Amino acid sequence: MLISALCFSLMQLCVKFLSHLPFTELVFFRSIVSLVLSLIILKRAGVHPLGNKRKYLVLRGIFGVIALSSFFFTLQNLPIATAIVIQYLSPMFTALFAIWILKEPMKPIQWLFFALSFAGIIVIKGFNDDIDLIYMIAGVVSAVFAGLAYNMIGKVKGSDHPVVVVFYFPLIATPIMGVVSLFYWETPVGWDWLIILAMGIFTQLAQVTMTKAWQAEEANQIAPLKYVGIIFALFWDYSIFGISHNWSMFVGIGLVISGVVANLLMKKRLNRNTA
Repeated sequence: MLISALCFSLMQLCVKFLSHLPFTELVFFRSIVSLVLSLIILKRAGVHPLGNKRKYLVLRGIFGVIALSSFFFTLQNLPIATAIVIQYLSPMFTALFAIWILKEPMKPIQWLFFALSFAGIIVIKGFNDDIDLIYMIAGVVSAVFAGLAYNMIGKVKGSDHPVVVVFYFPLIATPIMGVVSLFYWETPVGWDWLIILAMGIFTQLAQVTMTKAWQAEEANQIAPLKYVGIIFALFWDYSIFGISHNWSMFVGIGLVISGVVANLLMKKRLNRNTA
């Protein structure tokens, strides 16, 4: 999970460097790289790429495409730290959807934790007039569909190879985003190609290590580790882009992460009591 957080952070940095290209095009290129790498890995492992629980794998791919597209859109238009803090709401939506999809109960106090995290987003937006509401909404949409995608990963737990789960994203994203990109195409030049390749590689590494973590351990045990990503994001914002966040950003970060981690600890306690 720590390796995943680092690789995701480097991927986000690549996306930021490519802000002059349409986000749909970046999702398309990222999908091609992931498609090729996934097929190579699966062939060497002797694993059938289409997997077993294909209905849930297809849904994981569709939800993942919507989540990543929305995230790239916010990432190109907001500071990295702001974009990923909004995306950090995804575990809350994961828990919310798990009530119906994975049949995991949710205690009343967990709704309070959900409200706490959402209050963090309101603080960030309310005290930063330069943040456009459309980007905030896109970020929340990304978190919602990421939550759905994580639930689909839970549905295939123990039945499909981690790379098969990853493979379904580019399998669905490549044709869809390829067609969409034709309407907004801008040809990358020079160093763009190398950054695009790096973006794809870092994303693949992040997805595979994250999927292995989710499938190998209970979510409440490993999910908090992903939040070290905010440290990387704040560092990139300050050292590379010269962005210094005000107090409301740090308060918002604290509220979002506090709500999410409190919910995870509550789930751990519930699981222990059940056991």
